[in-house]
Amino acid sequence: MTNRTQLYIDGLWTDGASQIENRNPSDTSDLIGMYAQADSGQLDTALAAARRAQPVWWAAGIQKRHDVLMAIGTELMARAGEIGRMLSREEGKPLAEGKGEVYRAGQFFTYFAAECLRQHGDLAESVRPGIEIDVRREAVGVVAIISPWNFPVATPAWKIAPALAFGNAIVWKPANVTPASAIALTEIIARQDIPKGLFNLVAGPGRDVGQRLVDSGQVDAISFTGSVPVGRGIAAAAVQNMTKVQMEMGSKNPLIVMDDADLDLAVAHAAGSAFGGTGQKCTAASRLIVHSNLHDAFVEKLVAAAQALKVGHALEEGTQIGPAVSESQLSQNLDYIETGKGEGAELLCGGERLELASEGFYQAPAVFANTRNDMRINREEMFAPITAVQKVDSYEEALSVANDSPFGLTAGIMTTSLARASHFRANMRAGTVMVNLPTAGTDYHVPFGGRGASSFGPREQGSYAAEFYTTVKTAYVSAGEPA
Repeated sequence: MTNRTQLYIDGLWTDGASQIENRNPSDTSDLIGMYAQADSGQLDTALAAARRAQPVWWAAGIQKRHDVLMAIGTELMARAGEIGRMLSREEGKPLAEGKGEVYRAGQFFTYFAAECLRQHGDLAESVRPGIEIDVRREAVGVVAIISPWNFPVATPAWKIAPALAFGNAIVWKPANVTPASAIALTEIIARQDIPKGLFNLVAGPGRDVGQRLVDSGQVDAISFTGSVPVGRGIAAAAVQNMTKVQMEMGSKNPLIVMDDADLDLAVAHAAGSAFGGTGQKCTAASRLIVHSNLHDAFVEKLVAAAQALKVGHALEEGTQIGPAVSESQLSQNLDYIETGKGEGAELLCGGERLELASEGFYQAPAVFANTRNDMRINREEMFAPITAVQKVDSYEEALSVANDSPFGLTAGIMTTSLARASHFRANMRAGTVMVNLPTAGTDYHVPFGGRGASSFGPREQGSYAAEFYTTVKTAYVSAGEPA
């Protein structure tokens, strides 16, 4: 890995107008570096460069785009260990998860490399004689990408890869918490044979650079992953310019555990869904809805499983839960512990800040019981290693509780009943449903997204990504009179 800390604008690495500090959340004495921040003028330069480069990239053709994306993906997979270690150092996820994320990011690029060659149009008969019709997809133009810190390589990859595959130019504003991951991905992209200005990395605070980006009339589409309040602000800004928008926002994912479920499997999937990635996943299960016949045994085993998890430095062997990404995130987590107790929930284990060998933002995984669905800990996305158990007396009640949420990203059920599983798949109001699986964990070749406050606009990933990153053109051609 290099020690580069700059921005990438119009084909050049350049210093920012200011800098921010990047520290290791597993060990706050470890200063990773000082990273560049753009000002409004640099953002405007990036937008103008992207506007110039996009038609050149579109004209380069599908084979060229395939070759570039394949090279990016292949390098990411080959360097998953190296880049994954850096990712874990700055984000705090256990090393195995960091390496796995980078490898998966590579798979996004190789998948969309193949999609470059799978683009097909449609032919249609006209209702008028002597006229031919074809329908094809073209690049939408300049795409603004705003990505989060919890998957600092994978989430940008599943946005950048289809954007490039379908012929678009990019201005990317990554999260300020994980700048080194953004630079690692940008270095790989920048080495490819692409038009100058096609891809731009413009880091900066959301209130300044981010707002100017979404306000810009030079942007044709915005792909955003982040919080609901920020998403609403982006949507309000985008409509002023009629800018196309795709947003993945909050979640409050339920996992139903029925009385006929395999108890040990249910506990394993619940613990993995709730605490994996320190609970800092949009697919985390922070609502566990458990049938009363199995409730007590399930809770006993879940508490034991939570207490057995090893919390530690992200780069240490055997660590299962790393630190929260930042001090402010940990503070918010601790506030939710107090909120849950104040609302009358019973804290069965965990929740406290941990003091380990290195000073970091560590928290013991927490399990609340005796909770109600109207409690804040069951209504709001916490992004923490905290889960809340609710007791129900029937499948019908469980489904009603699960659907009682403004969100609808992922949802799961643990049951051996085919009838219940089928009914759940049909009637759970979520974009992704899981049967006898964790709520976290999705594939890269199929659509991902939610309902309600979780998502807005076309789906991400798989062939469905074309709906956002392209625009449809219908051509009518007169064949003329035969000679």
